[in-house]
Amino acid sequence: MPNPENIGAKPVRHSREDVVAAALGILDQHGLADLTMRRLGATLDVQPSALYWHFANKQTLLASIADRIVERARPVPHTGDDCAGVGWQGTTRAEAYSLRDALLAFRDGAEVVSSTLALGLGAGLPLTLLSRAIEGGGFDSRTSGIAAAAFVHFVLGHVSHEQQRLQADSFGVVAEASSARPEPSDSIPLAVESFEFGISLLLAGLELQRRPARTFATKPV
Repeated sequence: MPNPENIGAKPVRHSREDVVAAALGILDQHGLADLTMRRLGATLDVQPSALYWHFANKQTLLASIADRIVERARPVPHTGDDCAGVGWQGTTRAEAYSLRDALLAFRDGAEVVSSTLALGLGAGLPLTLLSRAIEGGGFDSRTSGIAAAAFVHFVLGHVSHEQQRLQADSFGVVAEASSARPEPSDSIPLAVESFEFGISLLLAGLELQRRPARTFATKPV
């Protein structure tokens, strides 16, 4: 029998932001595989069909989730005293690390953002910020855009690997030599070291693009 206390009660109404916040909670607690419209509806105490008032489909919901994830990245100054002496390389490196931290803050964060970018939906902020940082080195907009995409792809791939390793390690299915458990406090974690190495390689490659082509005088035979 229906609960007399619920008779005549108004249906629960949630905003678009409420839906995204609840979805982020499910993602962080259960992972992307368990982020279903049914589970989300149950969390918000509504029918799954009610969610489509806010989102046309699950992919558009994931796009909004991806936007929220990357929007939580630390702001990186591109001008002013805070940026003095750092240069375009320092600013670009800072943007890459800021994106990495934002992705790592949520379980399966890299997978969500990667799938969204692949479909051309949402999560365009990292591309915009990295492109702007690279343009500070005097590169044209096309080169900056291509380079920014390369940085984003590297960060997404690296963090995705980190998150998969961490999850597998939590289940105890990773070989001891590849364990993601914390390393000694006086050492640089291997994940950070390899991330820095990759970012440095990308920056070095861009720097070469700035240098004029070398010419070699041919010796007479």
